[in-house]
Amino acid sequence: MGKTVAEKILGRHCGRDVSAGDIAICDIDFAFGQDGTSSIIVDRIRELEVKKLKTRFCMAIDHSAPSPNEGVSRVHKKMRVFACDYKSRLFDIGCGVCHQVIPESGQILPGDLVLGADSHTCTYGALGIFSTGVGSTDLAMALASGKNWLKVPETIKIIVKGKVPKGIYAKDIILYLIADIKADGATYMALEFEGPVIDKMDMDGRMTISNMVVEMGAKAGFMPVDRKTASWFKENTKKRIKPVSADPGAHYIKVLEYDISKLTPQVSRPHSVDNVTGVNKLRDIKIDQAFLGTCTNGRISDLKVAASILKSRKVHPSVKFIVAPASRRILQEALDLGLIDIFIKSGAVVVAPGCGPCVGTHNGIPADGEIVISTANRNFKGRMGNPEAFIYLASAATVAASAVTGKITDPRKYL
Repeated sequence: MGKTVAEKILGRHCGRDVSAGDIAICDIDFAFGQDGTSSIIVDRIRELEVKKLKTRFCMAIDHSAPSPNEGVSRVHKKMRVFACDYKSRLFDIGCGVCHQVIPESGQILPGDLVLGADSHTCTYGALGIFSTGVGSTDLAMALASGKNWLKVPETIKIIVKGKVPKGIYAKDIILYLIADIKADGATYMALEFEGPVIDKMDMDGRMTISNMVVEMGAKAGFMPVDRKTASWFKENTKKRIKPVSADPGAHYIKVLEYDISKLTPQVSRPHSVDNVTGVNKLRDIKIDQAFLGTCTNGRISDLKVAASILKSRKVHPSVKFIVAPASRRILQEALDLGLIDIFIKSGAVVVAPGCGPCVGTHNGIPADGEIVISTANRNFKGRMGNPEAFIYLASAATVAASAVTGKITDPRKYL
């Protein structure tokens, strides 16, 4: 029987043939932590008296960057000292979100097995990588031993077809899929995406979709490794890539097909990501804050579409509009293209590359009762730092249009 992408990658990393349901003790190619999770990693490695890390490792200071208080500053200092002691790479404040700067750095390649102490590590499946989030102690054990165990996941194939309507972006597509599959509908499974819509989608869009597979419980979510992927890697590394694809006859627990030809812009309502509806059913909801950024939608294509809507327009006077580019490279490109100038002139606030308000540690924590529309990936109670706020999730276009009107708005009239 043929193998799925997950079975192939995990089999290569444990040195034997494996199938869904097997337990595989795998060699880890790369691991990382961020400032919300690295303190425990550092403590465990120190306690174990590990002299040399057994797998490549980096850390990113992105969740609270720059530091909002003395406690966080102590964590940042601990990370800097550890990186120096163990000669591991550190992406310090201003570099950007881990899920953007790590792929940009060229350190991970198709077919790799990557563990991250962050739940949205699944983003790298857009590059043909088996990448998944683990706890800080699990990650420390991988650093100490070079290995970790995984249960080989079952796989769902998802085929996305149809003509993409005006105003529909990768974020709308993944919200639509999550609404159908549900928040727990793919728990501990791998997803393989294919179909004409995926084939035409740019790498930014593919990363958006892979980023959010964890919101339906998935362990990993793979995109095809094709010419677009090869071109992306050519811009980011000189290393040769070796694509991994599923075999003919691979076993899938399900095959789901979606025709998005009639899809309208989608919005996820509080307080669950799978609580999704069309934008026009929410058009009377006034907003207090809009946020453009995160590991889901802080890339240059997102900034471009938002700037196209904001050009020659102003942010509504009752709205706080915060923009956080996903990396320094994206910020520089946005500056070169004049996008930052458009944001500033419109009345938006541009903050340092990083997670920004998404995780709720600083940079735009909403007040009690405030309504936020965000390009982030989660809208659970307290996600942005206040359990009394209400978070809606949408595409960069919908967020920008809503920032202009002061209420949740269909972006298509602005495109």
